[in-house]
Amino acid sequence: MLARLDSPSDRPSATSRMEAQGSPFGARRYNAWNDHVRRRHGGRVQKVSVAAGFTCPNRDGALGTGGCIFCNNAGFTPGYLDRRDGIHAQIDTGLGFLDRRYPGTRHFIAYFQSYSNTYGEFARLRACYEEALSHPRISGLAIGTRPDCLPDTVLDYLAELAASHIIELEIGIESCDDAVLQRVNRGHDFACGVDAIERAAARGLGVTAHLILGLPGETRESMLDGAARLSALPLRALKLHQLQLVRGTAMARDWQRDPASVPLLDEEAYIELLADFVERLSPDILLQRLGSEVPPALKLAPQWNMRLSELAPRLSAELARRGSWQGARFVTPAG
Repeated sequence: MLARLDSPSDRPSATSRMEAQGSPFGARRYNAWNDHVRRRHGGRVQKVSVAAGFTCPNRDGALGTGGCIFCNNAGFTPGYLDRRDGIHAQIDTGLGFLDRRYPGTRHFIAYFQSYSNTYGEFARLRACYEEALSHPRISGLAIGTRPDCLPDTVLDYLAELAASHIIELEIGIESCDDAVLQRVNRGHDFACGVDAIERAAARGLGVTAHLILGLPGETRESMLDGAARLSALPLRALKLHQLQLVRGTAMARDWQRDPASVPLLDEEAYIELLADFVERLSPDILLQRLGSEVPPALKLAPQWNMRLSELAPRLSAELARRGSWQGARFVTPAG
């Protein structure tokens, strides 16, 4: 089932739209990560995915064995990766693809994306990071992980690396609602995410949080409240993803048995929700991603008539239609 959100009663009126001043972010109308990166580094910074063979405490038995009910890592692991290859070989393969797609790129960073890439013995983590950094064309690291897999030892080491390299720490928060996190078998609560973000930021690390919009149990109100709760944290950036059903996951099987158990957003409803969310998000938080795209062979639903590349301009158009922008409805936290 594809859900449409009711039109919110608190949307800016036509009069307020006409009276609104111009967007502080220009025609894009949101604080875009790519614009920030180009200003800071003089051009594109492209991620080169590597698979280092890490696992997850929600899969290896430390917390559970089934993993999050929405997760199939094959859905966001590039097809060219072969974890049997060494890290340098994987980087070389990725660079061959990216050089053709993004000619002239000045900076590449190794992206440890699959599973929890700060989970394991510290000596092995350090060896993997340093092997990637020793590649002559790699300027830094992007490290994806869970908030419950960030011991102080790892954060201290990443802070040392950040003194001389580009270091991006990506933490999967996924929802700000504890009941939803429990329902999707996430294995941690929102407070765990807050703690991880604050400890990383205290060391000067730039943190990007991941959030999935439309998880079972979420409401429009809970998701918009999430914008306010995340805005109160020392986040540098945010990656937003629409809920997609990936073959081989428990959530996909639930949906196949009973589609009503996992309501899905159609593209129009998602753009509307995205605009509502962005209006309430701190204008200081960079938006690194607005949605995601699972390979067609793995994606079960929803089937949109829109490519991922169309999402950003459609969000900008919706914000322009409203006379709005990121942070237009942001309320600075008290105290």
